[in-house]
Amino acid sequence: MTESLFTIDEILQIGTRELSNSDSPRLDSEILLLKVLNDSSISLTAPPMVYTKTWLLTWPEKILAKEHVQRFKQYLGLRSEGMPIAYITGSKDFWSFTLEVSTETLIPRPETELLVECALEKIPTHGVQNILDLGTGSGAIALAIASERDNASVQATDISLKALNIAKKNATKLKLKNISFYQSHWFDSVKTQQFDVIASNPPYIAENDPYLEDNVRHYEPLIALLSNDNGLADIKEIIERSHDYLKPNGWLLFEHGFEQDSEIRALLKQQKFNNISTLSDLSQLPRVTIAQHTQIV
Repeated sequence: MTESLFTIDEILQIGTRELSNSDSPRLDSEILLLKVLNDSSISLTAPPMVYTKTWLLTWPEKILAKEHVQRFKQYLGLRSEGMPIAYITGSKDFWSFTLEVSTETLIPRPETELLVECALEKIPTHGVQNILDLGTGSGAIALAIASERDNASVQATDISLKALNIAKKNATKLKLKNISFYQSHWFDSVKTQQFDVIASNPPYIAENDPYLEDNVRHYEPLIALLSNDNGLADIKEIIERSHDYLKPNGWLLFEHGFEQDSEIRALLKQQKFNNISTLSDLSQLPRVTIAQHTQIV
């Protein structure tokens, strides 16, 4: 018996039904199908063409090759089990580019673009600027800053060598020359120098946080998510140690949980930071807190 043939429209209907628990089953199905069609290892066109959503909409009656159907169903199974789309496709859009991601890195969120925007506001477009991104993961924050400020020398650290390898690949693809990466637990391996801006999206989720979704807990690296002391341990360490690494009037910026802003502002005030403020994300939730450094006499 020959295996059934499917058109693009039919396979997308199947995907949409099977992913009914997803917030966006149709979109998920389209992304997975495009991942399959654009995979050069199973491409049946010569030379390979680039398939787009427009192409899917234009050719709904197109018959798919069995190799494409088989791979699509494999991806569909992973997605049905809860694996994030970004880990299946190995990529995630962030800022003005597409980043390579893996299960060794957090998936960049739109909320983190607010941290980038805040950092860029504090970084002039002229003069040498020294920038530090602590816990860079896939490199999202550091790469966005480096791409927007060619006068900035950006250093990015992470405790995970596997994450750093992903970040380096992303920097190479983007052809950015004003950025360097090295392994460090926060400031431990940072060369003794002072920075104009230190930005970080550190672990800030408590172990028993009721808002942590199961698919995030099961698939994303917990070392980059969870922190002791009700999610504040790493933020406290960064705040306390940043005095030795910030220039006078330099800026410290954090992404954090939406219920942590008041505690973080209090910690910054205790450490004699000035001009402390919190900004809300697109959902109007407190998401980024910034503060200006002053020298402790």
